[in-house]
Amino acid sequence: MSDNVSDKDKAMAADPAILRVKRYSLADRKSKVALDKIGRPYDRGGLFGEFLLSLPDILGAADLRRAAARIAGARENGHPVILGMGAHPIKVGLSPIIIDLMERGVITAVATNGASIVHDFELAFAGFTSEDVAAELCKGTFGMAEETGVMLNTAIVRGVDSGLGLGSAIGSFLSHDKAIKNKEISIFARAYELGLPVTVHVAVGTDIIHMHPEADGRAIGEGSLRDFRLLATLLGGLEGGVFINLGSAVIIPEVFMKALNLARNISGPGSKVEHFTTINMDFISHYRAQVNVLKRPAPDSNSAINLIGHHEIMFPLLAAAIKEQIKGR
Repeated sequence: MSDNVSDKDKAMAADPAILRVKRYSLADRKSKVALDKIGRPYDRGGLFGEFLLSLPDILGAADLRRAAARIAGARENGHPVILGMGAHPIKVGLSPIIIDLMERGVITAVATNGASIVHDFELAFAGFTSEDVAAELCKGTFGMAEETGVMLNTAIVRGVDSGLGLGSAIGSFLSHDKAIKNKEISIFARAYELGLPVTVHVAVGTDIIHMHPEADGRAIGEGSLRDFRLLATLLGGLEGGVFINLGSAVIIPEVFMKALNLARNISGPGSKVEHFTTINMDFISHYRAQVNVLKRPAPDSNSAINLIGHHEIMFPLLAAAIKEQIKGR
């Protein structure tokens, strides 16, 4: 062969089967990315709505806009938006943003875990929360703040004995007790004042207040069971609505699945809860949230939205995007 023979000719000579390769025109191929979906630079001094439009219409950015649209659409049509959450959103400073959405009628109910009671109370009572666990654990003093243990356990017993669930018991206490100086920052107090349900789902032994002698297992268990049944009732009306899991890896995904099942079990003919949107938000992917919140509740994959990112960044972005879409709120 001549030294001028091309690499292509050499390849075909070595393997004649290459000549049978089937090809097509690029114009006939389906593609996931096109010019109408790519992002553009955001101009300094622009509006937030313009920032949203500058994002690529791809993957996470597209999911963020879709989540905001589902929530806004649910509220415009009178359907519920239930926020399920762990305590971490409170610890990273999201309470004012959550309360704002409650006051605007966007969030219609909250379901959370027992740790949220602690951090919500300490912010409202003392103006700070979240101790150095490692340092205090070594000394055996972790979670032993007297005010937190005594005041919360007392509020639970009194509230439950008067017929309330845990969420309402804490909300009533934080709203009325004169020792609470920052109640405007309390999700529980503001929900109580707005008449919005807040349910608390406790695993006994997971919260620092359980270590205190004032802890009453009867009241904690009874109050949490009342809240579980209340959540099941709320989920019975979720058709057309949205359920958000914000930063709960285990408790809320497990409780949501059981409460949803109970709601479907006791609903009458023709009132099954089938068409709704679930949104999971966390900074890493957790098994129970992926399965119990996104995959199992509804067979339609288009109804499940997964947003991965830091709570303190992603939730304010979502909240602002929702407000851009809801008229007159």
